[in-house]
Amino acid sequence: MIKPRKGWAVSLDKIISMRNVNYTYMKNSPLEKQAVFDISLDVEKGEFLAIIGHTGSGKSTLVQHLNGLIKPDSGTITVAGMPTKGKGLKELRRKVGIVFQYPEHQLFEETIYKDIEFGLLKQGIEAKERERRVRETAAVLELSDEILAKSPYELSGGQKRRAAIAGILVLEPEILILDEPAAGLDPAGTRELFDIVTSLYKEKHITVILVSHSMELVAEYASRIIVMNEGRIVIDGSPGEIFMQAEYLEKIGLGVPQITKLMARLSEFCPGIRRDIFSVRAAETEIMRCLGGGK
Repeated sequence: MIKPRKGWAVSLDKIISMRNVNYTYMKNSPLEKQAVFDISLDVEKGEFLAIIGHTGSGKSTLVQHLNGLIKPDSGTITVAGMPTKGKGLKELRRKVGIVFQYPEHQLFEETIYKDIEFGLLKQGIEAKERERRVRETAAVLELSDEILAKSPYELSGGQKRRAAIAGILVLEPEILILDEPAAGLDPAGTRELFDIVTSLYKEKHITVILVSHSMELVAEYASRIIVMNEGRIVIDGSPGEIFMQAEYLEKIGLGVPQITKLMARLSEFCPGIRRDIFSVRAAETEIMRCLGGGK
């Protein structure tokens, strides 16, 4: 098993540093439960990091520490050069945007335009700059002027999800955290959303942290995966390193992408086909090669 990468060398590009972080819910009560145990973690600027684990493994608790929503009982956290304890939380939350599950439930304004603009108003941004940023962000999320003029109640699920994300991105965060962003979306809506997030990630060079139960999503998009179990980081590596450990993943209530299982079955009919495939796009290339349609 690949061990967590503790104590990485100091890097000028390190944007998140956690050292020996512990957190307990409902401390000193009969319902006390420790959710995070002695976590040390570094995230480099520009990474696309995924955090996976079964329900209750501590992954959502971990990311809520990154903009000060939760304060650790012990340990230290530095994000974009700022500690998450003490003063400066307002500035920290400008740098770290968190999109929670079903973010469209937080849409509340009369129109999508006003909802996206709301955070800028709270920051005191002047009108001309607000309009520029709303329009530019809406364009990135493929929200037309027609959609911007509509009520949230008139939009499809995928449009609402993109509008909610736009309300975070318009604040121009350096770090974007997506906590189960595909929950409730159909496959087409999920692909559409993640193609947009990927384009944004590449063009804006922001750091993306994806929390997900979907092995397919993290295999397709993440460059690095952290596996959590019972409040601890138990594996840290590339998608290939992680998903080669199918037996261990299944032991802790996870699995490997369905496409990996399919490739194993196809090897019965197409000898020589690679079985260490973890994404649909890689599978398409490998199947074409095996069938003689590619090199």
